[in-house]
Amino acid sequence: VQLQAYGGGLVQAGGSLPLSCAASGRTFSWYEMGWFRQAPGEEREFVAAISWSGASTYYADSAKGRFTISRDNTKNTVYLQMNSLKPEDTAVYYCAAKLRAKFNERTATMRVEYDYWGQGTLVTVSS
Repeated sequence: VQLQAYGGGLVQAGGSLPLSCAASGRTFSWYEMGWFRQAPGEEREFVAAISWSGASTYYADSAKGRFTISRDNTKNTVYLQMNSLKPEDTAVYYCAAKLRAKFNERTATMRVEYDYWGQGTLVTVSS
């Protein structure tokens, strides 16, 4: 499956930014989806994940209460709505896909579990 992320940009602290990731090439509902991010000089870290049906989600502690992951299987797209942004949210955001399996917090949050990655979109939050 090919993934293309959209929506990055420059936003002031406290603002909102929606990200989207379009998938192509395979049946989208075969995949569980995740968002990760990587700040300069840092490791790529988990942000949020969603099951193939959208019924289950997981969030990093840093994202809870501010970010919302969702998906539309009819549009082959996963979304990440980011609110109350902080300068420390500045990073390249990547969407990722993994084949459907038992969806639990361990497998959903581990970078190595994901098989396919998009190219990333830069989010910059100014103070």
